[in-house]
Amino acid sequence: MFQVDIIEQCKQNNRKAQLQLYNQYCDGMYIVAKRFLKDANDAEDVVQEAFIKAFEKLNQYKAEVTFGAWLKRIVVNKSIDFLKSKKQDLVELEEVHLKMIDTPKDDLWLVDDAITIKDVKTAINALSGKYQYVVMLYLIEGYDHQEISEILNISQVASRTQLSRGKVKLQELLKHKKNGTGY
Repeated sequence: MFQVDIIEQCKQNNRKAQLQLYNQYCDGMYIVAKRFLKDANDAEDVVQEAFIKAFEKLNQYKAEVTFGAWLKRIVVNKSIDFLKSKKQDLVELEEVHLKMIDTPKDDLWLVDDAITIKDVKTAINALSGKYQYVVMLYLIEGYDHQEISEILNISQVASRTQLSRGKVKLQELLKHKKNGTGY
C-alpha cells in the first residue's frame, strides 16, 4: 500500500513524494540506461528525461505492472531513442546480465570454451543496429517479442526474425573469432 500511496501523491504533484520515488528508483534505472549507453553523463541525462516523462504520464500508469517495470520501459525507450538520435553503438554488456538463449534442441547454440565473455560482448556490439537492439532487448533485458515489437515499433514477426538472424550473425562472428579471422 505504501507504493500506491506515493504514486497517488506524485499524481497530485507532491514534490516530496516525487523525490522519494525518484530516490527509490534512480540507481536501478541508471544501471538500465548504462547498459545501453557508453557515456555515464548520457545515461544520467536519459534517466532524468525518463523520470520527467514518467511524472508527466503518471496518470496513464494503471498498476497493471509494477511501477519499476513501467519506469524501466520508459528508460529503455529513452535510451534507444538517444542511440538512434546519436547513431551510437550499444554499450558493452556486463557479464551478469547475459542469459542463455532459449533455442530448440535442433538449433545448436554452442560456443567454444575459448570464447570469452569479452568476445561475446564485442560480437554483440559488432552486430548491425537492427539486430543489436533486438538481441539486446531479448537476451539482456529479458523482454519478449510482444514487448520488443512495442518498444521498437516493429511487428512481432520482425522481432523474431531479427532475433533469429542476429543470433546467426552472432554465431558467425564468434566462429570467426575462434578461427582467428577476427570480426
